[in-house]
Amino acid sequence: MKQIPAFEEMELGPDGRLRRDGLDLEMNPYCRRAVAQAVALAETGGDQVVFVTLGPPPAEDVLREALAWAIERGVAARGLHVSDLAFAGSDTLATARALAAALRHAGPFDLVLAGRNSVDADTGQVGPELAELLDLPFLTGVRHLRIDGDDGPRTVHARCEHDDGWVQVEVALPAVLSTAERLIDPCKVDPPARAAVPAELVDVVDAATLGDGPWGQAGSPTWVGDVKVHQVSRAGVVLSGTVAEQVARAVELLDARGALVDDQAVADAATVPPARRVAGPLVAVVAEPHREHDTRELLGAAASLAAEIDGHAVAVVFGDDTDATLATWGADAVVRMTGTDAEDDAAAALSAWSDEAAPWAVLAPSTAWGREVASRTAAHLGAGLTGDAVGLEVRDGRLVAWKPAFGGQLVAAIETRSPVQLATIRVGVLPAPAPRAEHAVESRTVAAAPRNRVKVLARTRDDDLDTLAEAGAVIGVGRGVDPSEYDDLQPLVDALGAELGATRKVTDAGWLPRARQIGITGRTISPRLFVSIGASGKFNHMVGVRASGTVLAINPDPDALVFAVSDIGIVAKWQDAVPALVKALASL
Repeated sequence: MKQIPAFEEMELGPDGRLRRDGLDLEMNPYCRRAVAQAVALAETGGDQVVFVTLGPPPAEDVLREALAWAIERGVAARGLHVSDLAFAGSDTLATARALAAALRHAGPFDLVLAGRNSVDADTGQVGPELAELLDLPFLTGVRHLRIDGDDGPRTVHARCEHDDGWVQVEVALPAVLSTAERLIDPCKVDPPARAAVPAELVDVVDAATLGDGPWGQAGSPTWVGDVKVHQVSRAGVVLSGTVAEQVARAVELLDARGALVDDQAVADAATVPPARRVAGPLVAVVAEPHREHDTRELLGAAASLAAEIDGHAVAVVFGDDTDATLATWGADAVVRMTGTDAEDDAAAALSAWSDEAAPWAVLAPSTAWGREVASRTAAHLGAGLTGDAVGLEVRDGRLVAWKPAFGGQLVAAIETRSPVQLATIRVGVLPAPAPRAEHAVESRTVAAAPRNRVKVLARTRDDDLDTLAEAGAVIGVGRGVDPSEYDDLQPLVDALGAELGATRKVTDAGWLPRARQIGITGRTISPRLFVSIGASGKFNHMVGVRASGTVLAINPDPDALVFAVSDIGIVAKWQDAVPALVKALASL
């Protein structure tokens, strides 16, 4: 489990670092699901649960909350607090190493549960790195879970919620699983019950107990450079008058801000740099199967980085992309892995290839597949990994990856000490430059030997992850729009060339796919125009649209929170405002 600061109170100190002193601290929301699921399993199976957290003394509170939850349900449990000044400054790999050592110290275990990611950093790396260090299989985003075999070998049957679809899998225990947000109702315990937990249920483990390390900052292959606050100042113009008057003025303001200009036509203004000889430093792109748009973005970035360091770009492919296509997108060479594309096996193949090729950098998509493959590879190599990057540059011959945190409120430059530098890149944030001319590339095939620890029964997609990433305009709907009324929004969708996004409550209800969820536990988007309809404007949702060029809100309540984080506000029922808005846009 991880203890995180409350988002609304986040601020930086004079040194540019996140100030944690004096902030309200709480259990990470995904970790609450892991705790609740562990207790539910132990409650029915008579097992014991050990809750583990790494952090300074105040982090004991999350252990107490988890223990109180177990005690209320009659489940045997204890807490393990991995705490020592030596752990200060741990990045994800150093954190995973300390947790792995703690689990070996206190184990053995049949099952290790973790939250899918922490919402302050959103890397999703510690779980798969921990699994690699423990040499265990890993499942991410478990939404439905059943464990069979109480009288013999135990098997996990899981349905995993990935970015825009589902994976049905089976895996034998022991294993590491990360929990999805909707797996189970979260554990929540009030302070008095947490304070009542007997102190003897919590064991503190220091660095000396776990071994020589190195721990903390000394054992972290990544470090944080410049940190910037992403300041967003919204115009906050809340209109008044009749619906027709408000709509007319809103369209004038939108037009003046350039929010109605279709900028997709100039998206391919740049071109992939020319092909390079296969020599010098190697920038590798891990191509996830059936993610052509993501692969194109990453290869374009790799080609640009290779040009700066006098190297070349290599596509490491697990799918059926053709060499010719990969070459036009930026590949100077292709390594085609055959035999498997399952995350566990793909990571093993990439790790073995990286041991041999020693790439300067490895870029992967920041998807469920890409995060696991890159995380396991980083743990195998002992290399630094920046997760969910939104920008890449070369500085003094080294890779600098810019990473957002706290829903995009902070952007930090992450640098890596290790010879191999890894980064996962957020989908849709890099340009997809125009393809270069076709040319022959060096290509070789590597036969991967699958371990088959994770049995993939089916993969399905219910949406496309690229949809919101590529959209110039997004209409975000809340519970104030019933799904039976979505057709009434179609004229506005067509007029703006927009896509539909949603609040968490909408996707929780199954009204739109989870890939459309915007906010802290969903997507962060950056369209030129975001239109909020039927949503209250709560922080956890609106933080996901901070990077939008213009925010227009429609809400009948003049005091609605959404107007404080919008540029333009129409105070009206959306059923009245939307038809008027469509008519006004048609007259431009």
